[in-house]
Amino acid sequence: MDANSEPSNVIPFEQPEPAPEYPATSMKSHLVEKAAEVIEDPQILVNLVSKRVAQLNSGRSPLIDTLPSMGAADIALTEIIEGKIKIAEKK
Repeated sequence: MDANSEPSNVIPFEQPEPAPEYPATSMKSHLVEKAAEVIEDPQILVNLVSKRVAQLNSGRSPLIDTLPSMGAADIALTEIIEGKIKIAEKK
């Protein structure tokens, strides 16, 4: 028997990956450009989008009307563009 093959009495059990509610599509570049006008620091923009995508994928509702073709990143970018999410000011 080959070292990489499984014995004949082993039945592989594969669990499907949980599907996120929003499709994993690449971000639309025009949305990135518009969001970069609102949040000028690229690192802050990336962190804000990442945190919002995580929230959306964990079940939080979008703050905008969405289309089926929008991925979570597109939703997050559009929310930034429309001023629905902002960076909290330090006190």
